[in-house]
Amino acid sequence: MSVRPPQSFSQPGFANTGFNVLEYELQAERAAALGRQGLKVEAALAELAAWSPDDAGGTEREELFYKAADAVWSFFIQREMCGFRNNCDIIKRYAIPKEVLARVGTVRK
Repeated sequence: MSVRPPQSFSQPGFANTGFNVLEYELQAERAAALGRQGLKVEAALAELAAWSPDDAGGTEREELFYKAADAVWSFFIQREMCGFRNNCDIIKRYAIPKEVLARVGTVRK
């Protein structure tokens, strides 16, 4: 007597075709890129928070705002590529200042 697994264990429509394997790899790369971009946002916001007017050789605060805004904008775009459309939770989670959000998507001269 042979025993076969129940049909509910098999996934219909998911065969190891070349397309499905490629799609899996693309999704993995999108997720990794999203994580890397999140780290860039964290670093830019930490640099902005660590700025003090006493820094003699440091960069200007305005430049740090634009650097953080560029990182946040790239992060928003990466999230949209992954299918996440709402950025409100990210703004709260990373505590992105309003001064940074006001500069998201702007181009400096």
